[in-house]
Amino acid sequence: MINSNFRKKMADSWFSYLQTQICKSFELLENNKLKFSKRDWHKQNVQEGGGTSYLLTGGKIFDKVGVNKSTVSGIFPKKFRSKILGAEKKGKYWASGVSVVAHMKNPKIPAVHFNTRFIVTSKEWFGGGMDVTPSHVDIKESKIVHSELKKICLQNKKNYKKYKNWCDEYFYLPHRNEARGIGGIFFDYETKDWINNFKFVRDLGLAFIDISNKIISRKKNLKYKKKDKEKQLLKRGRYVEFNLLYDRGTKFGLNSGGNVNSILMSLPPEAKWK
Repeated sequence: MINSNFRKKMADSWFSYLQTQICKSFELLENNKLKFSKRDWHKQNVQEGGGTSYLLTGGKIFDKVGVNKSTVSGIFPKKFRSKILGAEKKGKYWASGVSVVAHMKNPKIPAVHFNTRFIVTSKEWFGGGMDVTPSHVDIKESKIVHSELKKICLQNKKNYKKYKNWCDEYFYLPHRNEARGIGGIFFDYETKDWINNFKFVRDLGLAFIDISNKIISRKKNLKYKKKDKEKQLLKRGRYVEFNLLYDRGTKFGLNSGGNVNSILMSLPPEAKWK
């Protein structure tokens, strides 16, 4: 039987590998003319880990994209423990994961978000997902995203409908009474069958690269007007609202002593409200 420390090492190694592959893929979309900048960070107590953030801005494709990976441990603040499975009593945790948010220069290309994580408290589980936030409706694009995610779920005997509905419910702005985007899949608290869950997380990570490439390649040469950019900036405003008000990852990061700049890398370089 695989022990907990080995499971942690396996997950940590995979997330590091995936981070590298995502960065290489995105640099290739920029024809390798623009490279990610790298920043390492550590928690105040360096024994509790840290992470590596890669950031690329001002590209022909990417207005801003961050690819973060972290592996941290510690004890949650008492007020936050009840919100995390298995942390209610002692508050002790270990967590590793990779998170990606890409805001595109061309408003015809949607923003994409992806993250997967492995968390250990008195319980162990995987969580994560992928979703897409367009500022312009594209039925064919939506079909590509959902069909590819459904295929990955079916291949791994996962309940696609459950994950899709969970995503729709999660990425919703109740104060606006509207969805953040067209959804995707979202899952959490996958505590059983570590080996198969780990395979699913790996498959989803590789699928994210493939889906992102398909989405971008379809539209990277499309022309757009000022009104298209205006619409994108307003949609980005909704993105900001969700991430600051509701996002679990943001709250988890801030309550686990994470790096503020890395946590807030999901915010777009420019947004508007009216």
